[in-house]
Amino acid sequence: MSAQSRLRRRSDLDWTLGALIDRRAAEHGDRIALRAGDGTALSYAELAERVAGVRTLLAERGLGVGDRVGLMLGNTLRYPVAWLGVVSAGMVAVPVNKRSGPVDARHQFDDGRVSLVLADDGTRDGAAAAAAGSDRDITIERVTGEGWPHRPASPAASIPPAALANIQYTSGTTGLPKGCALSHRYWQYMGQAAVDLLELTGASVLLTAQPFSYIDPLWNTAAALRAGAELVVLDGFHPSTFMRDVARFGVTVFYCLATMPVLLLRQPEAPHDRDHRLERVSCSAIPPQVHAELERRWGVPWSEVYGMTETGLNIAVLDEDHDALVGSGSLGTVLAHCEARVVDPDGSDVREGEVGELLLRGLGMMDGYVDDPAATTAFFADGWAHTGDLVVRDAEGRLMLRGRRRDMIRRAGENVAAAQVEAALVTHPLVLECAVVAEPDDVVGEELRALVVATTDGDGPPAASDLHAYLTERLASFKVPRFWEFRDALPHTPSERVAKHELGPPDGALIDLSPRAS
Repeated sequence: MSAQSRLRRRSDLDWTLGALIDRRAAEHGDRIALRAGDGTALSYAELAERVAGVRTLLAERGLGVGDRVGLMLGNTLRYPVAWLGVVSAGMVAVPVNKRSGPVDARHQFDDGRVSLVLADDGTRDGAAAAAAGSDRDITIERVTGEGWPHRPASPAASIPPAALANIQYTSGTTGLPKGCALSHRYWQYMGQAAVDLLELTGASVLLTAQPFSYIDPLWNTAAALRAGAELVVLDGFHPSTFMRDVARFGVTVFYCLATMPVLLLRQPEAPHDRDHRLERVSCSAIPPQVHAELERRWGVPWSEVYGMTETGLNIAVLDEDHDALVGSGSLGTVLAHCEARVVDPDGSDVREGEVGELLLRGLGMMDGYVDDPAATTAFFADGWAHTGDLVVRDAEGRLMLRGRRRDMIRRAGENVAAAQVEAALVTHPLVLECAVVAEPDDVVGEELRALVVATTDGDGPPAASDLHAYLTERLASFKVPRFWEFRDALPHTPSERVAKHELGPPDGALIDLSPRAS
């Protein structure tokens, strides 16, 4: 029986997240479900109780099934509690990056039709500033205290597994982020795919250090729930203490992104490098040149995994291929619940070894982009998800990433749409035209380089520091370019768009505004 058939036949994939929490609480009441970096923990029974309290709080605020709730919180145990409380109440969670500027946050509040935002002491002012500029009536609800939400229990809503659980924003290629419609069934498939791939059991201990506004900590939560495992939640990624925490909490598996292993290797070697329970590491975009060193340092396999918010978990290096692929940069094999094609611009399949766009289809994908049928149709054209990633297929059917069709910059694990940064920058009164491109960087993968053509209105071009400060007030910090360059003109296509492929390397003085440069 194929993996697709096995997944379809699993009756527990038709549970909602609320039903899954209640089932695990009944089965594993005293087992630890969540543990914070400070050592505080919630058992499965306590988690279910807190989640049920969130449902009561939301009902007290007059919200009901289908209402949309923004989550703008730091990484504490309150985040997964809030998320599970919202979705198990039949409402829709709209995660917002805690570092978002008012423009970013307001777009997601408005586009997601949020009526209430759960914010903590560190994010409440930012959430309020974003809400103040909205045409919507948005309430900011303070989330604070170890025992939050301090409410009696309410039962989970009676909703189908196809009900919308999240509007998960992912950076668009031509402007503002688009909201992916993710159902309860999406999270069940995503969680189970991770359980199967990582061989998780009730004895497993996962760890996440990425912001919960992104999909990775959420699928870690879903996977832990499905396995009856423990999830350790750190307040952020701190290279100097990360592996010590892995050892301290008995972590058996964790997922990370490309820049994290580079920064980990820069830490001095320590006894906990081998004094741990770690069994494997799953990572996206492992730097090939350090892959073998990562495994030597920590004594466990590091395996590549590929997925998208839109498509879930799709490709991975399998255990039987691991040794042969260390340092190769291979994405691995398409997982059995998916299918893949590699096509040319006309949509025809390319031959082995030729570069083409990766198309995917299978179980556990998004329902579409919220309120954007045109974008949904384009993404799922002809029944296939058009990833925008360029790959080649080898003789064994394994895939290798060759680039992005999308105008996207990957900075320290964050996807940044160049068009969004350009749209904000060109609103400066002294900027006539601009372009934002990727600049390779050994630490964060890709930095942002802004090329600016100034207007003739002033006495001269604006200072790069002024433009940097201008964007810092409007965008998340990771979207603000590090490198700045001023030019007299930019090349254009026949349709008068900036011809980025003709920009080339810096042709003058490159201004570096990173703290690392000082």
